[in-house]
Amino acid sequence: MTLEEQVSLLAGADFWTTVAIPRLGIPAIKLSDGPNGARGGGSLIGGVKAASFPVGIALGASWNPALVEEIGGALAEEARSKGASVLLAPTVNIQRSAVNGRNFECYSEDPCVTATLATAYVTGLQKGGVGATVKHFVGNESEIQRTTMSSDIDDRALREIYLPPFEAAVKTAGAFAVMSSYNRLNGTFTSEHKTLLGDLLKDEWGFTGLVMSDWFGSHSTVPTVEAGLDLEMPGPTRDRGDKLVAAVRAGDITAEKVRDAARRVLRLIERVGGFEAPDIPAEQAIDKPTHRALIRRAGAEAIVLLKNDGILPLDLSGRTIAAIGPNAETAQIMGGGSAQLNPHYAISPASGLRSLTSENQLRTGAGVTANRLMPLISGPFEVDVYGRPDLTGPVVEHQSHPLGEVMWFNAVAPSVADADFSLRATTRFTPSETAEHVFGLVSVGPSRLLVDGRTVVDIRDHWAPGDNYFECGNREARGTIALEAGRTVDVVVEYRFVQATALNFKAIRVGVAVPLGDKAFAEAVELARASDIAIVYAGRSGEWDTEGNDLPGLDLPGRQDELIAAVAAANANTVVVLQTGGPVVMPWLDKVRAVIEAWYPGQEAGNAIADVLTGAAEPGGRLAQTFPHRLADTPVETGDSLTYPGRDGHVAYRDGVFVGYRHYEKAGIEPLFPFGHGLSYTSFDWQAPTVDRPNFDGEGVITVRVRVSNSGARPGSEVVQLYVAPPASRVERPAKELRAFAKLHLAPGETVDATMTLSARAFSYFDAERNAFVAEKGRYRLIAAASSAAPRGGIDIEVTREIVEGVRARFQD
Repeated sequence: MTLEEQVSLLAGADFWTTVAIPRLGIPAIKLSDGPNGARGGGSLIGGVKAASFPVGIALGASWNPALVEEIGGALAEEARSKGASVLLAPTVNIQRSAVNGRNFECYSEDPCVTATLATAYVTGLQKGGVGATVKHFVGNESEIQRTTMSSDIDDRALREIYLPPFEAAVKTAGAFAVMSSYNRLNGTFTSEHKTLLGDLLKDEWGFTGLVMSDWFGSHSTVPTVEAGLDLEMPGPTRDRGDKLVAAVRAGDITAEKVRDAARRVLRLIERVGGFEAPDIPAEQAIDKPTHRALIRRAGAEAIVLLKNDGILPLDLSGRTIAAIGPNAETAQIMGGGSAQLNPHYAISPASGLRSLTSENQLRTGAGVTANRLMPLISGPFEVDVYGRPDLTGPVVEHQSHPLGEVMWFNAVAPSVADADFSLRATTRFTPSETAEHVFGLVSVGPSRLLVDGRTVVDIRDHWAPGDNYFECGNREARGTIALEAGRTVDVVVEYRFVQATALNFKAIRVGVAVPLGDKAFAEAVELARASDIAIVYAGRSGEWDTEGNDLPGLDLPGRQDELIAAVAAANANTVVVLQTGGPVVMPWLDKVRAVIEAWYPGQEAGNAIADVLTGAAEPGGRLAQTFPHRLADTPVETGDSLTYPGRDGHVAYRDGVFVGYRHYEKAGIEPLFPFGHGLSYTSFDWQAPTVDRPNFDGEGVITVRVRVSNSGARPGSEVVQLYVAPPASRVERPAKELRAFAKLHLAPGETVDATMTLSARAFSYFDAERNAFVAEKGRYRLIAAASSAAPRGGIDIEVTREIVEGVRARFQD
């Protein structure tokens, strides 16, 4: 291969494919966003339909590696249906903050849970012939200024908390690819971080796969290649190509660095079968019954029964049910951002329950809204693109889009440059009622919205990037206009693009609604009062839990807390179904009979929730993230903005290793619901743990067994969590840390042994001065528990000597 050919491989050809070299028979391969589905090459909205699986936090709550591996296998089939041979997943960042907008995409606050499930996901996906891309490497635990923020993390916290999931995915599961994060790590962009990508990932961990940038997350030529970033995405190249060829010839970087990166691209193509099947097939929407069944089963296994006084499972026979709340008739199936896709279908909670009831047995009422943005106008939008920035001259291209939200990842039209275009988008809207209507406008660049020629929203002169579209779009601007029922109006958006960040992204979004008021609230409460059972479907949506934006707090949006309290006061049989991408506070908890957390469980959401409510399925989930009483209790809420959300371009991980339950135990704070918590519809008896080696010298592993019996009348599942409590140490250590777990499924009367193994690393902390994992000599307590706050038995073992496991890469001198 010529130098130019090698360099050509080191950036994408376009948004989703690599570069082909026909002369040498080197094919292009296609990548697709994940991780809860394979969207293919379409936009974040619309596009070819795809299966929507439970999101990451739901899979984390399943605590079931076998299930996650099975889902990985199904996602391989989904990726292939989109012509993709590499999936940009899984997301294995740690849930450091309770308000991270992307918590829904991550598995857990704990590295043991995350590493175990990441390994399972990668294994299942790659057994299906599709490469996994483990992301985001590393320190992307917040969405605030994520493309520029420096995550300042010491070596110990990196090694004990944030790196283990990546290490397991690479060393145990053999991940084919790793994606660098947008942020800087200790001042250096991760895409240029030689210690991270070269010394640690490739040299110390022996990673033979490919390192790619996050989209537009590469900012330089020589520093990225020198550090070990193999593939710049998306294409066409911005920083490589001729620039890199010139750098090699000038001696600024060696030809061997380029060859190594090119080999890794070729190796990825080979590993996913690109040479054997070089043609990229057209995208297909294949709605497989097996995937439907798997999604429904996984959704139920992820649901956490937080509270139950015996009302669940529900007996629906002869009883009237009120399905209340903003999420009753709306299927909240996924979070927002690059993980979203166009699902085959979406079952709402009310629809799932309605299929199990007779006519007139179930009635619904929203009561309140929970949207962050005005509900999307239906469209279609007819778009005229101009080759000038001022909406003058000839129309160079006409486009038709099905929805009132339009996104462009690359050029809006082939014949116009980003700096030179403007557009006018037109749709028609027919109100269903005579009232004041609120229009909302979001755009990546200056725009205005007109209704029948009247300007309702105008942000041409004071547009600024805000909290939408990955921090590229403005905070939604709103305007009000009186409209008459049945009289159709023209809605027009005039738009000009301004590049707000490194992401070359354009978008407009129009929403409209008549806001719900006190009347709808009162009607919902009266509906509850007149029913035998009231179920409030509350929570958030992908507008709140989304890439590019952290949450404003832990309260339920809008008047939902008020609604739940009012419904509970009106009906003594009130059940709350939450759908969120992370913790919420619950000021009404003692007023309701039961609470379940259903997360975003994919396209079968309503069916999975109904299965658990009625007892057709066991609530198989356990919390993989602590739910606090209040935001102030969480690890990063220290009162110092440098700890979170960051200051002057830096966020300091001063919480160190005391993340999640480790923090609550250190601070003596009782959470609302502890890490690992989850109730069952049956009961379990545990015996004390046993070990095969009460004395451990560091060689091999210790095997721990805990015998568990289902003492109830129903089949059920239990999660045996194994924590290690260290002796007095020369460093401050958490009171205990999860080091292994086992998910058990038991029939009534069945007894099963949970078998878990512990290596020397399970007893170790990271000593930054010695650059080594160290297990001190002494007596350690092994605690078998149903949650971090619910021990079921313990046993002591003796580490008979100091065990030192040295590492090579060092992040700080």
